[in-house]
Amino acid sequence: MKKSSNYRKLTLALIFVFLMGITCISGCGKKEEKALSKYWAPDSNAAESLRNYVTKVTNEKDAENFIPVKDRIAVFDMDGTLTCETYYTYFDTMMFINYCLIDHPERVSDELKAAAAEIKPGYTAGEELARNFAKAYAGMTIKELYDYAVEFGQKKTDSFDNMRYADGFYLPMVEVVKYLYDNDFTIYVVSGTERTTTRALVANFPISEYVSPAHVIGTEFEVKQKGYEDVSSNMDYKYSDGDDLVFTGGFIQKNLNSNKTIWIEREIGQYPVLAFGNSGSDTSMMNYALDKRNPYPSEAYMVVADDDVREWGKQNWEEKSADYAEMGYVPVSMKNDFLEIYPDSIKRADIQYVEPAGAPDTGAGDSQNQDDAAYTGTSDAADTEISDDAADTDSSENLDQEQDNAA
Repeated sequence: MKKSSNYRKLTLALIFVFLMGITCISGCGKKEEKALSKYWAPDSNAAESLRNYVTKVTNEKDAENFIPVKDRIAVFDMDGTLTCETYYTYFDTMMFINYCLIDHPERVSDELKAAAAEIKPGYTAGEELARNFAKAYAGMTIKELYDYAVEFGQKKTDSFDNMRYADGFYLPMVEVVKYLYDNDFTIYVVSGTERTTTRALVANFPISEYVSPAHVIGTEFEVKQKGYEDVSSNMDYKYSDGDDLVFTGGFIQKNLNSNKTIWIEREIGQYPVLAFGNSGSDTSMMNYALDKRNPYPSEAYMVVADDDVREWGKQNWEEKSADYAEMGYVPVSMKNDFLEIYPDSIKRADIQYVEPAGAPDTGAGDSQNQDDAAYTGTSDAADTEISDDAADTDSSENLDQEQDNAA
């Protein structure tokens, strides 16, 4: 009996050793994968900075730096920070051109068609253009504009091979969003693009699992209840089941510069602790996160468009990184920090700009000293960069008046 008991013990011991061996073969010796290592260069200072920051603010034992979950707010610009803005310009601008000249020219005025046709490399992406966007979508319900943005995202861009507009999310930045989400940060997208369009991109493409559509702040167009578009006060009527909310063509605000700060405060109600941008029009948002009155440790990161092989970036890394570091931001090089920008199947095209089919001849391109039919991205930067609503106006800080991340 005793012999049988010993035999069973020996058998169980051998089984245990065998199972431990299998476990060790599959897992022993494996190092835990470092965060931000799939699409970020191993020697990326920006990635290391963010890892260090997240580690300290999520460590409950670090009383000086710990941030409670409810206060872990991260804000991201969209165009040029999360997504491509060089096909050949922003998503919303390409959508406006397509809407006016290709999909629905019958719905817009000749004036708006001419405005769409005049948008070529070197144009000014200011408030006047945003007002034209608002006019173009007058009469559409919020859902109709949302659905059109999703539909437009399926179209292919001429600026990259094998790329739909919806494919323009930067893989390393999607990885950042997921990393923060996994560490209990609440993420907001604070964009210069109109809110409904931004919400459509957030809800239907790569960051949809990590960002709630409710956490979107963007440029605002006027919305009214259908049938009451000309009534001055919304207090004069009530919503009933089945009523539609429509865009009137009116314009409220372009969400750049200080508007980003104002609307963050109005909608979130507290300082963010992380901010990510790519241009001078984001600096107000960055500075708000870094404000000395912020009760928590904070950081701000600036993406520099210095990759002219995989992307259409033309920024000078040495100049931009020095400028941003002086302002207290952590610069991010698309060329050196990003292992990949887009999936392998997507390549930069030979030509960045192709004249939209059906575009009326406005003669606008003559003054830009470039071929209206095709733009290769080789002209002088002053002629080709996109002005971002005079966003970068402080020459003492070496922030150009051009849109920082444009080709």
